[in-house]
Amino acid sequence: MNTVNVRNIEIGSGKPKVIVPIVAVTKEDILKEAAEIASLPADVLEWRVDWFENSEDLAAVKDVLKGLREVLGDMPILMTFRTKKEGGEKAISMQDYIDLNVEAAKSGLVDLVDVEIFSGDDTVSAILDGAHANGVKVVASNHDFFKTPDQDDIVSRLVKMQEMGADICKIAVMPQNRRDVLTLLSATEKMANDIADRPIITMSMAKDGVISRLCGEAFGSSMTFGAAGKASAPGQMNVETLVQILDALHQAL
Repeated sequence: MNTVNVRNIEIGSGKPKVIVPIVAVTKEDILKEAAEIASLPADVLEWRVDWFENSEDLAAVKDVLKGLREVLGDMPILMTFRTKKEGGEKAISMQDYIDLNVEAAKSGLVDLVDVEIFSGDDTVSAILDGAHANGVKVVASNHDFFKTPDQDDIVSRLVKMQEMGADICKIAVMPQNRRDVLTLLSATEKMANDIADRPIITMSMAKDGVISRLCGEAFGSSMTFGAAGKASAPGQMNVETLVQILDALHQAL
């Protein structure tokens, strides 16, 4: 598998890298949380722009990104606008979605952007092309907050992301029971070992799925999410506890 290098982080080797999200509303609170995260054992900061009160204002978004870069130093920044249809705070037109991600990439202030793979192939391609032209990596994603698809369906969604050219392929699903968690882990192992030529990120959400956020190194998921303040999805653990568990599992493996 090819790894992805972002600043001083190599994604796809060793322990799963830890992403910590910010879901604050105001610039002041976003930068305050970022300063706290900068002192934590996190690898990547995810800014959830859909929570930002001025997310429709590209100048305001770039202003926050500039502040984040100053606060975070060399920590990589993943910028994500999670749409309403995939569990985010706001709806957005596809043209605005493209413009937001491409302009952020052009700014030189972000290292990765997230694109939802089922936003339409033209939209996805426009963001991929715009990001890659500016040296920014792309995380293609899909989120199902209602169910866990079967193994083949999970794998096929990840394969679509890889075939479209995403640098990292991510899926998050909701378990209805613990057997669903096993389905997610089985799909992860199959994709990582038999198909993927780049890093993947998988997780099963909520309490039943917590184990999937911890065992990525064993099954093939290259990154995981931990919470410093408010969690951005159900089942995220405190980042410091998460890192302790990841360290222990890494030593055992």
